[in-house]
Amino acid sequence: MRFAHVIPAGSAEPRLAVIDEEDAVIVADLFPDAPRSLEGLIAGGDDLLARVRDAAATGTRHPLADMTYASALLTPPVILAIGLNYAAHSSELGLKTDSTPTVFVLWPNSLTGHDATISWPRALSESVDYEAELGVIIGRAAKDVSPEDALDHVWGYTVVNDITARDIQYSEAQWSRCKSFDGFTPTGPFVVTADEIADPQDLHVWTVLDGRTMQDATTGQMVRPVSHLISHLSKSATLLPGTLISTGSPGGAGYSRDPQVFLRDRSTVTVGIDGIGELTTHCRITG
Repeated sequence: MRFAHVIPAGSAEPRLAVIDEEDAVIVADLFPDAPRSLEGLIAGGDDLLARVRDAAATGTRHPLADMTYASALLTPPVILAIGLNYAAHSSELGLKTDSTPTVFVLWPNSLTGHDATISWPRALSESVDYEAELGVIIGRAAKDVSPEDALDHVWGYTVVNDITARDIQYSEAQWSRCKSFDGFTPTGPFVVTADEIADPQDLHVWTVLDGRTMQDATTGQMVRPVSHLISHLSKSATLLPGTLISTGSPGGAGYSRDPQVFLRDRSTVTVGIDGIGELTTHCRITG
């Protein structure tokens, strides 16, 4: 199944919807006490998902063209990000791929949805870069799981653009702030349930910036596959339902190009993963 948080015309509140081709079925309208967010749906387990699936088959359809989008997740318990998980990206940034994953946290204010406009002050950074990433959403609590069992804890997958202020990244010892400006973590527009993705290591990942293809890779190029990332993270802390893991970006970043290519005022950047969706962000630089 495919879900999104949509905002109907004339409304300010995101509403969880089942996505059916070009239509949205609002989950809250399906039955009393139906979940209003993806986090609520995940918390209800397999039985609630099955009830939503059955009810959505005859639910009222609304044109997606009349909707805008909120973030794929609204209030995840944590957003964990993995750095240097593609050898080509590590090399182009001049950074070493360590023997264990590079892990950092993204701040919740950075979440935004598809087709959103983000802005940042020119005085703060003129070196803002894109990073297309596969987002993994945990469905069942994971504690000290093996790589062989790790994917059983995945609820679904989404698209993430891990937008990064490179000058700040290289001036500080940690990476959370440079990637957590307001709106710097667009996600979505869709979440695809895990049963729809046969192999998370066999997905085409790409980025188009102002009409030019900048990243073109597959998740099979990850240094550490999704199963190993979940296993590693779960050894030190329980991964709670609704946790979002952004699994790293392939090569092709603007920072490494000659001349360098960064997000400019009025740039439009789209990152996509085949079988999941295309996520577009519009950029404004102030001051």
